[in-house]
Amino acid sequence: MSTAVEDRDSRRLARCVAHVLRHASDHIALALLHRLDRPTRKYLCRDEWLPASAVTLLLRHGGEADRHYIARNPHVVGRPLPGLPGPARYARRRTPAGLLPLLRAELGRDPADGPLTTGELTGLLRRHGIRRPRAALDVLRLPYELDPEQLAAEHARRPLPPGSTEALLLVADLPGRTVRALLTAPVAVEDGPSWHRPAVRAVRMGRLTHEELVARVAPARRTLLLGHLPAYPGLRWTLPEQAGMRAAVTRALAPLADDPRLWSELLRHAPGFPGPLPELVAAVTAGTAGSPAGSDAPHDDLVRAVRRLAPTAAEPATGGVERELALASLAVPMETVEEDVRWVRDCLDRGLLTGADVIRHKLPACWALDEEHWLGAVDHPDRHDRPGAVLAARAEADRLFALALGEDPDAWWRVARTLPDFAGTLPHLLLRVTDGDSVSTRP
Repeated sequence: MSTAVEDRDSRRLARCVAHVLRHASDHIALALLHRLDRPTRKYLCRDEWLPASAVTLLLRHGGEADRHYIARNPHVVGRPLPGLPGPARYARRRTPAGLLPLLRAELGRDPADGPLTTGELTGLLRRHGIRRPRAALDVLRLPYELDPEQLAAEHARRPLPPGSTEALLLVADLPGRTVRALLTAPVAVEDGPSWHRPAVRAVRMGRLTHEELVARVAPARRTLLLGHLPAYPGLRWTLPEQAGMRAAVTRALAPLADDPRLWSELLRHAPGFPGPLPELVAAVTAGTAGSPAGSDAPHDDLVRAVRRLAPTAAEPATGGVERELALASLAVPMETVEEDVRWVRDCLDRGLLTGADVIRHKLPACWALDEEHWLGAVDHPDRHDRPGAVLAARAEADRLFALALGEDPDAWWRVARTLPDFAGTLPHLLLRVTDGDSVSTRP
């Protein structure tokens, strides 16, 4: 086999592995990454659709070659890597002229007389990082000696504001245990307009994967809200990050299945439960959650988030013959990709198709998993002009992969290996790999 053919095959496999990694839990993703040969791993690190959690796992468990290629991937946004924005960028910031006199008055001494202690630093961060990290970043440019254990204890005693927590994640070299401690808060603390920023920043900085974030963020209501974070201006999930967070939260909620009673209990206990979401789910399924800590009704945002995450019955299909033709067209690619994209987008806009329909019926399967083949190329992989269709497609793919493959790394690897050359739909691929009943549920 020629080198050119091997190179092409490695590139195609890397692209398909990147699509599969979107839907895999962390330990499955690690198992897949360890099975890749060196050329495929190189192309994977350079792939534009590499999910954020996979980037974190590659940096944490990979070698220098992985770091080298990821650092030069222009689509890996916001990571503290060579050549990308990170601590060095913030170290070049100039301290505002009026800040030092204010800090001298608050400290009762000149910061130049000696490094700030952990107590002094946390006191300043509580006053200067209420919403955004800008002022807290200026404070962190001063010399300081930070004890991570004391910082975690101070945060547990009285939580730092979101802006200061975000600034610490940006520039301070904190151990993982301290990072996880900074993402917890007492259940009585109100969720201000910037409460979500440290969680988003922790994922984007590579401190935690989505799955680790779900396991560590407390109280549980915040995790549920992060699973459906509205797209307001400011630091928010990108579209792939939002899909990854929803997938991680959905995996944590899997023990509830489709039991309405358990979902009702989840919503009833979520506002006052102090621990992380997996502990709440375990307590609800075991019937040990007890009485809710407070009598307040769930906030509207929490109700909407739980409704978005809860399984719903399939809506009756509408559209008649036009819908049947639209579904059939997914199996017959048109003459050009552009014509195919225009047709699918038009069907989505008219309500004849959904993102879930595309995942179930479009072939080949690798095109169904790649939104570029049915929604067209975008100027940036972090957003799309049809976010609802993308999220619906990712959620349906998550469901099919979990239903067919479960937690079997060998089955996931067989799917990744088969995907580049498979001509059928994704349900047919999963059926072939698992050799069981079809997981297709065409409405």
